[in-house]
Amino acid sequence: MHPVEHFSLFARILHWLMAAMILAMLFIGIIMVTTVEPAYHRLVDLHRPLGISILLLAVVRLVNRWLIRVPPLPNTLPPALSLAARLSHIVLYVLMIALPLVGWGMLSAGAYPVVMWSGFVLPPILAHDPALFAVLRRLHTWLALILFGVVLVHLAAALMHGLLLRDDVLPSMTGGRGNRTADDSAS
Repeated sequence: MHPVEHFSLFARILHWLMAAMILAMLFIGIIMVTTVEPAYHRLVDLHRPLGISILLLAVVRLVNRWLIRVPPLPNTLPPALSLAARLSHIVLYVLMIALPLVGWGMLSAGAYPVVMWSGFVLPPILAHDPALFAVLRRLHTWLALILFGVVLVHLAAALMHGLLLRDDVLPSMTGGRGNRTADDSAS
């Protein structure tokens, strides 16, 4: 059986859509903490539904990844880099799910509604608790900073594969043509 050369079109669309959403979310979050009324509330109105959308798409993406084979990493990749790639993807998935859940829990604990759009409000997932709100707010900030760092490392790794190693890792997600032969791939 020949290895898969590219991620499925659905996986690639999810990847790039979520990449744009996550970058937008991170920058909206950074701007939110430095902005005052009324711009702050407009940003919050974007931040909440975007976070829940990221949560839902992350779950869809995770299920898709379990169900559909993904391209193997090249055999030429050193074991340490191969392990780092696998672990960084796990961390990304954990953060894409945990960060919105912590945000939703934070808002619930603060008795703030999670308005998706006019007339549709998500139910609270935690009881009102100001002390828990404060803890979750700090956790949400730290998780966002960690996500920002992991995204930067992910981007650096993609550039390393595309520009320095010139292997098939980047083309497998862009849909481009790679250089790998069946003998170069891990099974």
